[in-house]
Amino acid sequence: MANSELRVFYGTSHPELGEKIVKHLGLKKGEIKISRFSCGEIYARINENVRGASCVIIQTCTDQVNSDLMELFIIIDAMKRASARSVTAVIPHFGYARQDRKAASREPISARLVANLIEKAGADRVVAMDLHSDQIQGFFNIPVDHLFAAPVLVDYFQKMDLPDLLVVSPDAGGTERARAYAKRLKTTMAIIDKRRVAANVAEVMNVVGDVEGRTALIVDDLIDTAGTLVKSADALLEKGALAVYACCSHPVLSGPAVQRIEKSAITQVVVTDSIPLSREAATSKRIRSLSVADLLGKAIKSIHEETSVSSLFI
Repeated sequence: MANSELRVFYGTSHPELGEKIVKHLGLKKGEIKISRFSCGEIYARINENVRGASCVIIQTCTDQVNSDLMELFIIIDAMKRASARSVTAVIPHFGYARQDRKAASREPISARLVANLIEKAGADRVVAMDLHSDQIQGFFNIPVDHLFAAPVLVDYFQKMDLPDLLVVSPDAGGTERARAYAKRLKTTMAIIDKRRVAANVAEVMNVVGDVEGRTALIVDDLIDTAGTLVKSADALLEKGALAVYACCSHPVLSGPAVQRIEKSAITQVVVTDSIPLSREAATSKRIRSLSVADLLGKAIKSIHEETSVSSLFI
């Protein structure tokens, strides 16, 4: 791909992030027209010649996930039919990632279905960030570059220099992620043992590890309704933690999430701009957003130049 021209486009799900990435790359944004018919159908047309070009489409998944994904499929199809040499789908927040297995009988594996649809639309490569589980990479038969927001988030907390910092995983499944953060922050970790009684409902059971007198940093891939987060913070404070901070890659923040964070004892929640924040979240004094545009831009450049992207992995 290195001897073909790089063209970077972005959809309507997060134009602010797309513009930042294009600016980082020093390119002019790709010209594309995206509109909706009165019936709701999506229309896309590439308004420039992309024959033989290496095309990148940036489209994250927001609270309008179904529309975002359908728009992505249509844009990929338009690029392939316009004879693009290759199409790379950059999906910072991969929709349906939490439905990555059958946890009960007669359930779908929706993450695999989305992977199939992206491939069928014509994508040659996918770039995603902090997938809910690593096995999602195996759902694809095309290359997947799985990036992590950790370099951005870790750098922020290193500069804060919090006293007696302790990294906390909000569940057993996030232990590997928390361990990676703890290693980079040169500290130890603890785990919240929780039992989920229903979707978006979690009951904190126990704190595994000594948190007394420590500043706790809860690390997760995403925050949805913030129910687990707030209960985890309460459990840590009950066990003697001095203060609780939290960070995540994907600020879904649906339903009462922002209000819960505002009313909680959490000092600060640090997120990335993989998903656009609502006005309520953006104006919250407890929520801080960091940009991953440079990280994604470096990945796009490395892929185009056919150089290693391993330096971007944690």
